[in-house]
Amino acid sequence: MDGQITVKNLNDEFAEFTGTEHYYRHWLPVFVYTDGIKMMAEKYQAYWLLDIVFSWQSKDKVSREKFQIWTLEVSGKKGEVLMRPDCDKPVITCQRIPFTDFPEGMLKMYFIDDGTNKVLLLPSEY
Repeated sequence: MDGQITVKNLNDEFAEFTGTEHYYRHWLPVFVYTDGIKMMAEKYQAYWLLDIVFSWQSKDKVSREKFQIWTLEVSGKKGEVLMRPDCDKPVITCQRIPFTDFPEGMLKMYFIDDGTNKVLLLPSEY
């Protein structure tokens, strides 16, 4: 064994989502999310994760990024929600989750603000 730790890619469970047929309005009405995000939130009872992503949009350092990569990394019962503007860019914000029943691994989501729509989606839906 080479000592490398493999983190489960939770996006693999939602690979069949390659677009969306519906957009669902969040309770903060300027935001919408896709079929894949809805399925993930229902499966893991994780609408709280959408609330985290959307609530950070009120912060200037986050909202000025029109394309955002959000990841939830869970180890044990603790997690971190991180946002960066691109894969090779540094993390702009991190929110620690002291307890979660979300499965261990990593989930990645994209947030896009095209000036008309503010959409949260899975990478496979991009």
